[in-house]
Amino acid sequence: MSRHPEVKWAQRVDKVYITVQLADSKNAKVDLTPEGIFTFSGSAGTEAHQYELRLELFEKVNVEESKINVGVRSIFCVVQKAENGWWKRLLRGEGKTPHYVKVDWDKWVDEDEEDGSGELDLGGMDFSKFGGMGADGMGGMDFSKFGGDAMDDIDESDDEEQEVSKPAEHDVGEASTGTKEAAPST
Repeated sequence: MSRHPEVKWAQRVDKVYITVQLADSKNAKVDLTPEGIFTFSGSAGTEAHQYELRLELFEKVNVEESKINVGVRSIFCVVQKAENGWWKRLLRGEGKTPHYVKVDWDKWVDEDEEDGSGELDLGGMDFSKFGGMGADGMGGMDFSKFGGDAMDDIDESDDEEQEVSKPAEHDVGEASTGTKEAAPST
């Protein structure tokens, strides 16, 4: 019996982002038809469990303009819509969405918030600098710009001068003289 991988999705006016979450997938096969049928199959895990997926997308798509990237942790697809417009949902059917299909809130943009570019906004990040973290483990970042030396705020003398006493040395009154028996209730 095959399993279903987790699927995350988000959309823009002209495309749909579909991410199939399946780490270390082997023999991954993705197919997309102009009618909007998205299929995936592959195996993963130490026991090579078989995973399969068939999604009937809400509308027709442009297969030639769509892109697929098979990565180590997931399969990322940019599905170009045949006609620009916001879909009410990912799937064609009116019923409940399968439990393994979820909204990708990291990529989601509301219809009234889209700037018109249609591209996924990565915030202008330059990912080329993430590879060389350097010997200090922080990529040569200068933390002095964040308000001075953080070690100035730590007063190490507080812990060393405090006296710690054993529980038996405290004056607890009658409670330490012995146990009292509770009177039977009537």
